[in-house]
Amino acid sequence: MDRTTRKLLFAMAGGLLATAAWAEDPIKIGIPVGLSGANSVVAPSVVQSAELAVEEINAAGGVLGRKLQLEIADDASGAAGAQKAFDSLVFQKEVNAIITMETSAARNAGLPIVAKGEVPFIYTSFYEGRSCSPDLYVNGWVPEQQVPPVVDYFVKKEGAKKFFLVGSDYAFGRGMLEFARTYLEKAGAQVVGEEYLPIEGTDWTAIISKLKSSGADALITSTAGGAPNVTLTKQLRGAGIKLPYGNLAVDEGTAKSMGPDAAGIYIAASYVTSIDSPANKKFLEAMQKKFSGELRTPNDLSVPQYEGIYLYKAAVEKAGSTDASAVLSALGEVSVAGPRGTVSMNKQHHAPLTMYLGQVQEDGSVKVVETFPDVDPGTQCPNL
Repeated sequence: MDRTTRKLLFAMAGGLLATAAWAEDPIKIGIPVGLSGANSVVAPSVVQSAELAVEEINAAGGVLGRKLQLEIADDASGAAGAQKAFDSLVFQKEVNAIITMETSAARNAGLPIVAKGEVPFIYTSFYEGRSCSPDLYVNGWVPEQQVPPVVDYFVKKEGAKKFFLVGSDYAFGRGMLEFARTYLEKAGAQVVGEEYLPIEGTDWTAIISKLKSSGADALITSTAGGAPNVTLTKQLRGAGIKLPYGNLAVDEGTAKSMGPDAAGIYIAASYVTSIDSPANKKFLEAMQKKFSGELRTPNDLSVPQYEGIYLYKAAVEKAGSTDASAVLSALGEVSVAGPRGTVSMNKQHHAPLTMYLGQVQEDGSVKVVETFPDVDPGTQCPNL
């Protein structure tokens, strides 16, 4: 056997061994997400973004030569479902990381399980802020980044002085509106009503009646992402409410699902599909190619999921392993250039983000009114 043949056989053997290792030892990413319940409207888009990220990364050689593998579990959009989903993913599936968008109730229920299992958790949802754990990193927006653009526009451009607040009765809804109330009062505005409905509630009639008699000249809502946004907006339109309307929880995908009812709503988001950048155009083209007619509109909940998986990849590569403590140390030091721009979770486990104030159009698209580059998340977790 000559030298060239020996080298070829050696390379083939090495390739077979590498293929076997690739197949047997994937890096598992757990995604507990609300496939049922309040988040079921937006969850499919989140899963699609995760699938694209994993497909791209695996096609490029994986992470440290290992394939990524998704493990998806339905958390039913709430605490009880999240406990079951996290327990299954962490202790039965033995995932290497949790990367997901969830309701705050689900996140809070899952955190103790993550801590017990010593698994890194990248939370990809916008939320009410100040969820702090050594195991948790966040790449979605917080109130300090999202509320001011909406309030300032209503006060300065619409001349609004009396605000009515409506939310879902859980951590996100109350946390967002608590921040909004404080910010409004500092801006010299008055809150003339503040009402809540349970997260699974669908009948907003009594609250809308209070809104009508309140004398409010602007409305701000903070409901659970997905179904509550749809039911509330539909009933507001049916009741003839035409006040300036700022929604602190609706994403572009959910807005599209509402149809004409969403037209005119103001939102502040870290992602809109109209971002004019090569990275966003490449992402949208890849999503369209992969999912075609089944594509769910990419949005401010699904795009951070895509970037979250790339942030985990960068952290594992920086750490040189999937060891949890090493990855957690690296997560605050890495960045990813994605559809939203360059994102890093380096501010007390949170991310500075460019924010867009937009207004929903008749077709569900979002017209950008103002852009706010690199908005700091403020004080979130000073002891981390």
